[in-house]
Amino acid sequence: MSMLNTRTLFSTVLLGAAVALTGVAGAVNADHHGGQDTARAVVGQKAPTFTLKDTDGKEHDLQKYLDDGKIVVLEWFNPECPFVVKHYDLHPTMATLNKKYAEHDVVWMAINSGREGQQGAGLEKNQQYKKDWEISYPILMDMSGDVGRMYNARTTPQMFIIHSNGTLMYDGAIDNNRSPRELGDINYVDNALRAILAGETVEPNTTRPYGCSVKY
Repeated sequence: MSMLNTRTLFSTVLLGAAVALTGVAGAVNADHHGGQDTARAVVGQKAPTFTLKDTDGKEHDLQKYLDDGKIVVLEWFNPECPFVVKHYDLHPTMATLNKKYAEHDVVWMAINSGREGQQGAGLEKNQQYKKDWEISYPILMDMSGDVGRMYNARTTPQMFIIHSNGTLMYDGAIDNNRSPRELGDINYVDNALRAILAGETVEPNTTRPYGCSVKY
């Protein structure tokens, strides 16, 4: 075989291997994300939309809320995480903010991205906590973790605020006290919502979230 033919054959083999590897990687990626949009949440950019069912089986479409002119607050949730308990059982942080802004076209939704069998995960468990804590807004079940990964949700609680125009305005902690018991003297979500409603700049628009890791 000539040197030219040998080089051609070698290049063909390499190309075939690269195509095969690309196909495998693509298959792994599609399987990992379960067919969900692979967009990622970035402050200042359009928030990725999704549809999830809550603990009552009702479907919630983020885009529909935005189309209706709603500002949307997303709270990553795990009812057995001490840092979540802090804002529900020890202090009514989330309930108070939800009530304060409900009349201003603000929709509050908790999301549990915990995998079945993990701490705080499972439909029945979340149904019971919703009842025990008298949570008036929906708890959305994301047991595949697709939406949590889309938003890079790392802790419970971690908070996101989406403007009615679809822009992600805030990503981070609920307040400035990382204790599992004491509240901070600055509530970032409260401040961000007030700024958005007043047409002002959200500052800060990102903070370091604290809490338990999301149980993917």
